[in-house]
Amino acid sequence: MSPAAGLVARTRLLDPSEVPDLLAVAGRDGMLFSRAGTGFAGRGVAARLARRTVGDALAAIARDDLVGLPGTGPVAFGALPFLPGADTDLLVPELTVGVDPSGRAWVTSVGPQGSVPDPHAQLAAVLATSGRPSPVDGPSSFTVAAARPPAEWVDAVATATARIRAGELDKVVLAREVTVTADAPISVPTVLLRLSQHYPGCFLYLVDGYCGAPPELLVSRSGDVVRAHPFAGTKPRRGDPDADAVLAAELLASPTYRHEHQVTIDVVHDTLLAFSSYVDYEPEPSVVPLANVVHLATLVEGRLSHPPASILELVDALHPTPAVCGRPREAALAVIAELEGLDRGRYAGAVGWLDADGNGEGAVAIRGAEIDGRTARVIAGNGAVGDSDPPTELIETRAKLQAMLSAIVRP
Repeated sequence: MSPAAGLVARTRLLDPSEVPDLLAVAGRDGMLFSRAGTGFAGRGVAARLARRTVGDALAAIARDDLVGLPGTGPVAFGALPFLPGADTDLLVPELTVGVDPSGRAWVTSVGPQGSVPDPHAQLAAVLATSGRPSPVDGPSSFTVAAARPPAEWVDAVATATARIRAGELDKVVLAREVTVTADAPISVPTVLLRLSQHYPGCFLYLVDGYCGAPPELLVSRSGDVVRAHPFAGTKPRRGDPDADAVLAAELLASPTYRHEHQVTIDVVHDTLLAFSSYVDYEPEPSVVPLANVVHLATLVEGRLSHPPASILELVDALHPTPAVCGRPREAALAVIAELEGLDRGRYAGAVGWLDADGNGEGAVAIRGAEIDGRTARVIAGNGAVGDSDPPTELIETRAKLQAMLSAIVRP
């Protein structure tokens, strides 16, 4: 019997004065997928659904939905592993709050038939036990250690670029891992609060202890509208407005970075086109500045053919993109397995939400950390092409690692 059998999802609108802070709803052990105050947060687990059956299981949950928007009714959160085909569970919260970009908000309670709580009362009870993170809570000392000597990683990148020049593949992304060990448990709500302050334009996610702030939308589906916002091509910021302006111009003018970026755009466009009546993308990439780096990014948008593919079908088709894997995919995966020297787990997988109608959003699960008590595992990678400079790639991974380390390591 499905773990969702006999469940009912009850959805009600929230008055604008009732819309809560999504971080407060998620707390330490909840679920979160949001950006700039919109998105979803959940608390409690009504059902844990296997990835391969989650669509049917969500559709089997009875709905008492007075709102009728994408993301109402039962919603599942998931952080899918990097390796294609690796199985995982997705979580249906007992309580979910959704806020869409127009400001409309709702609350959904999920429970057994005949005992579903009133959504408003359940939300009030959750908020009554959610305190604001305190800057005085948490560790006072930290140890940060690389899992692999930097020089060894640079050698691996040199080997990969030689293979690219020899024609084995076009691009590969190699990642590095560092471990943070603290003298007290690391506060997940505090880390998320810091990320929201430092990276207000990024997504925030929390699923089963994995949290982060990625900038890149892998794919979203709302009705028949499909969108993606691939990022590829990165340089560390210098902290001076004039210097950063020069950096942005260099990034746009660089044949190496433009090639790396276009490889990703072409794959995303061609993949989505197979599901769509049309797909188009911006004629020129934009430069997206974050607190620590600048990226090249291009918005891709289209209309899905009918019946529209579900968000999970689109994620499966796109993931992993060249931005986190390489191209061709199978050749890049083989090089990663040989040279990277780590188990990525959920790093560079897909994280997001989906509803019973196949709507949803998925971000690329980068700039994140697996937090477990006093330890945090942080991974960052960089894309290499034939003329990439391995020491420069190392510098760029350090800039990317700093996004999470600065939110965790605060004595």
